[in-house]
Amino acid sequence: MRRLLKKYLPDHETIRRNRWLRPFENSLLHPRLWHLNRRSAAGAVAAGMFCGLIPGPLQMLGAAFCAIKFRVNLPVALLVTLYTNPFTIVPLYLLAYQIGRLLIGDSGGFLVPPPLNPADFVAWSQAMQDWMLAVARPLTVGLIVLADVLALAGYLLTRGAWRLYLVRHWHRRRQRNSA
Repeated sequence: MRRLLKKYLPDHETIRRNRWLRPFENSLLHPRLWHLNRRSAAGAVAAGMFCGLIPGPLQMLGAAFCAIKFRVNLPVALLVTLYTNPFTIVPLYLLAYQIGRLLIGDSGGFLVPPPLNPADFVAWSQAMQDWMLAVARPLTVGLIVLADVLALAGYLLTRGAWRLYLVRHWHRRRQRNSA
């Protein structure tokens, strides 16, 4: 698994030569950010899963910050954030909203956004603002909880899959050596 991923990861010299990344050279060239083992991969998956739910284009920036802060594999953390895309973001946010409603105790049902009224744009924008404020609290709580659950699940699944791979590899080697 490590050999496969190392084929696609940039090396230190590539980072060092890149003029845009030169100001961050001290942080980005730390060996633990590029080393791939089960701890760094699992931590990177957790960071990527958590930061994947950050709204807007800040997901990869958040994952890079977490990877640098926790010294886990940077490319894996950035790659994992791609689980949120235009096809998955809406269902994930709806799930987060429902989780938030459940945890807050909101039993009012799903709030439908106000229909667009071009004739009275000011009234529509005020209604839209009120709707966004009503949705914000359950959505925020749900996003934090869902991000934590996904990060924990990603961490545990990565550790388990890596362990399973190692046990199988050891078993095959033992069979090969005994024959």
